[in-house]
Amino acid sequence: MPVLYHHPMSTASRFVRLIFSEYGVPSEMIEEQIWEKRKDFMALNPAGTLPVYVDDNMRALCGATIISEFLDETSGVLKRDRRLLAEDPFQRGEIRRLTEWFLFKMEQDVTRPLVRERVYKLHMTPEQGGGAPDSKVLRTSRGNIKQHLRYLSWLAGSRTWLAGERLTYADLAAAAAISVLDYLGEIEWSDVPQVKEWYQRIKSRPGFRPLLNDRVRSVTPVSHYADLDF
Repeated sequence: MPVLYHHPMSTASRFVRLIFSEYGVPSEMIEEQIWEKRKDFMALNPAGTLPVYVDDNMRALCGATIISEFLDETSGVLKRDRRLLAEDPFQRGEIRRLTEWFLFKMEQDVTRPLVRERVYKLHMTPEQGGGAPDSKVLRTSRGNIKQHLRYLSWLAGSRTWLAGERLTYADLAAAAAISVLDYLGEIEWSDVPQVKEWYQRIKSRPGFRPLLNDRVRSVTPVSHYADLDF
């Protein structure tokens, strides 16, 4: 069976896991602590980043974008109206643009620094960079959340789904990022009703359930994290 190396607080990993669920792709999940830089893992991906997909022939694909394109070409083309990338080239471009926004722009501005300071550092040794959270990094990242939620509110309020009329990779990428922030209690939902309505629709999908069962040692999710009606 194919294997996905992931971490439950990795936006990119969650994105790929959601694709697996939507397409019904079976895989074994192996949680990887990337700061440990295990020799076997670094042999699969010298960049030391997640996620990494290894197929039955021990061939590795590294990175959410690469894996998502592979899954579209091997599974998505068979799904017709459930395909997560559109057939129209222009629409595919818009889906890719938004997917990149949430996996890279929002990751850089918000998700990655918050996860590092609030989660990863708890499990890292001082030599690996662990220790107390940096209050300046937390303050900057939390300030950036508002900008991204404003943009997400506009998308959710002006379109049926984020990239158009149906669910796409754009929605899964955004939901992966939002679910990490929600786990950490970083979103004030009363301020973003349009985002909340969109996220409730995503959160209610059967494929989202594995993410709602995620738990991270030493970090308890907010009380409503797994609730579909919150």
